[in-house]
Formats: sequence, C-alpha cells, structure tokens
Amino acid sequence: MGRDRLAALPRDGCKWTSWMKLTRPGRPRAALLERQLLEGEKPVSSTGQGPFFYIGGTNGASIINSYCKSKGWQRIQDSRREDYKLKWCEVKCRDSYHSFREGEQLLYQLPNNKVLTTKIGLLSTLRESSRIVNKINKTALCAQARVLKMEEFFPETYRLDIRDEREAFLALFDETQIWICKPTASNQGKGIFLLRNQEEVAALQAKIQSIEDDPIYRTMPFRAPQARVVQRYIQNPLLLDGKKFDVRSYLLIACTTPYMVFFGHGYARLTLSLYNPHSSDLSGHLTNQFVQKKSPLYVLLKDDTVWSMDHLNRYINDKFRKTKGLPRDWVFTTFTKQMQQIMAHCFQAVRSKLKRKLGYFDLIGCDFLIDESFKVLLKHPRWGEGEVWLLEMNSNPALHTNCEVLKEVIPGVVTETLDLALETFRKSSGSQKMLPLQSQHRFVLLDADHRGY
Repeated sequence: MGRDRLAALPRDGCKWTSWMKLTRPGRPRAALLERQLLEGEKPVSSTGQGPFFYIGGTNGASIINSYCKSKGWQRIQDSRREDYKLKWCEVKCRDSYHSFREGEQLLYQLPNNKVLTTKIGLLSTLRESSRIVNKINKTALCAQARVLKMEEFFPETYRLDIRDEREAFLALFDETQIWICKPTASNQGKGIFLLRNQEEVAALQAKIQSIEDDPIYRTMPFRAPQARVVQRYIQNPLLLDGKKFDVRSYLLIACTTPYMVFFGHGYARLTLSLYNPHSSDLSGHLTNQFVQKKSPLYVLLKDDTVWSMDHLNRYINDKFRKTKGLPRDWVFTTFTKQMQQIMAHCFQAVRSKLKRKLGYFDLIGCDFLIDESFKVLLKHPRWGEGEVWLLEMNSNPALHTNCEVLKEVIPGVVTETLDLALETFRKSSGSQKMLPLQSQHRFVLLDADHRGY
C-alpha cells in the first residue's frame, strides 16, 4: 500500500534514486523519540517512504501543513533531519544551507536575502545600484533607457552606525520635518520611534555615543546593539477615512536557477486610530498588526484594519478618481505598475548577489505607501500621476489569517508560492521549457533568465 501511494505522487523532476536517498534517517530513531518525549512532543512516525517536509515556527504553518499533506507528504519534527523534500523555517539556520542537497530539496528563504530584507541591506543595495547606473550613464556614448532613481521611490535614509552619515543627518535635522528611527533587522514595529525635535535627537545622539564609548562594545562587536537607520517620515500619506495605511505586496523568487521572479498582490493595512502627524502614539503611525493588536479595540475592530485590494480600488475610485483626475481602477493599473517596477528595480540590483542553488525559493513582503497629493514629486514619465514609496522589504512576511480579508488572501499566496516553487523546480531539474506555468494564477512574472526557456 505504501509503495502504491508513493508511486502516485508527483516526482517533481527528481530521479527515483533521489527519493530513495531522501529516506535515509538523519539520526537514530531512539534518539529522536527520546528528544520528543523530553520536550513533550508527540512522537511522529518516520517509517514511511516520504516525501518528508519540515516546518519551523508557526507563521503560516497550518496552510503549509495542509498543502503538503494533500500531496501525501509526511511531516517530520526533527529540524536536524536531512531527508526532507521541503523545509520551511521562519528563522534561517546555517546548518540547513550546509546540508542542503541542490536539485533534490526545496528550502525556503535565500541564505543572504538580507541584502533586500534588512533596512541597511536594502539601503546599501539601492545606493550601490544608483552609483553603478550613474557611472554607466556618464560613460555611455548612446542614450540609456530611463531607469528609476532611488530618490524617486525610497525616502531619504541615513545609517546611524556610520559616523559620517550620522553627522550628516544631525547637521540637516530641523524641527520642520519628522524622521523615523528603525533597527536594521527587526519587524513588527519593534524598536521604532519618531524624532520630532532637537531634544529627542540629542538624546539619541547621547545614547549612541555612550554605547560607542563603552569598552565592552569595542571588544565584543557581536553583542553590540543592533544598527539603526533614520528615514525621512512621509508626513502626508493618503488616508482612508482619516486613517493611515500602507499596502503589503509580495516578491516571490520561485526559482534561482534559472531566476523566476514574480509580483503578487496582498492587502492594505490600516491603523485603528485617526492619523495625527503630531501624535506620539505609534499606533497611529505604524500599520502592522502587531502594533494594532495592542489596542483594546482591536478584538472588536480587527477586520477594519485590513482591506482587500478590491476594497481599496473601489474606495479610491469613489473618493479620488474625479477630484484628482485619476484613471478608473488606478489601484490595479498605475499603482500596480509602479509597485512592479520598483520591485523589479530592487531585484535587478541584487540578482548577481543572491546565492543561487536549485531548490532555493523565497517569499518577501514589500510595503508601499501612497502620497496623499497623487502628484509625482520627482515625476517619472512612465508613471503618470501618483506617488508611491517603498518603505521596506521583509523576510518571512506574516502569513497569519486572523481576520476575514487575510483568510481570503493568505492561503492563496502560500499555495501558489509552493505550486510555483515546485513546478519551476521540476522543470529546471528536467531541463524542460519553463513557460507557460500551469500553476501561475495570481502572481505576475517580473523577471526570468530565459522567458521562452
């Protein structure tokens, strides 16, 4: 019966011998049972023929678990086992990449995705790309195709861990402009605060100086506080019924050999409270669910904090299309094109830097903010009206389904992510033509090494 069940499973382009190798246990079964009993886990049978999958963490776990089990795959609980077909972890582990078997396994998160998904990583990537483009434009004899400029979509940003940049920020700061200070690698709004006046900036400067003067800081860099950036705060965001919002979209790197990169729509995230740029309450400035959950009203109003893209499109059609002279369905035309162009630009800036192995894939959350004026501050000839800012990119984006819109959006995002990762993996393994992709529905192809391959 087990043999018949395995024979019915899709091979995903792997040779039969690869599946047989995947059945080797990663450690003695007695040791596995002992660990499970000590940690209170329910022992999981691993006597089947697989394929096996491992999920580390709770983010999206139920959706991934259901997806894999629908294919007849078996879940394993030991993160050290190496006989998996798919490994999806919230937190990256060096051992996972060290033991990874290219062309035989699927592993979520590129090992060096930090070049996009940390504040300093993205900043450095965009700066380097900008320098290269400027150098090419200066030396080229022929006209170059128009490319995005960093300042057209990314708010002015400075690193506080570099003295020259810190001093440049301190020199230009004045109280007519709010700045936002963020740790480079945190999410969920942790460690974020606003800088509004000279007293707050002076306090930050004194704190940084005291850390740098500490002898422990100098001798133990790995225990040093996390580096930070300061970013010019967009004070005039477009509001939805008086509330601040941003849009979460997705950059999917379904395959790295060859590159198959996609854009996916997500949802709009709103604050519970009305926007007041002068308020010190961060819940009116930060839209993510982790911050909004702190409000006592969240349980009653949580569905008001997330809008579908259809809802957002209807609202802008009704409220702004005539008054601002926008095209109908601006959200799904102009705005979507802007997000796609920004994502493609960011990916192009790192495509030669990312570590590539057949089986690596990644889903990155990208957060965009729309300016209330609907006027391009630095006008891009292909965009028309509308100002869009990329705020940040996030590894391991939230895949929870704690409200109605998320229940409609997230399962589809996760399922198609896995479908595309599996199909491109299978086709690449078998040297098959990549396009068309049978599993592509919501995601839009942004970049591919071989479009007709």
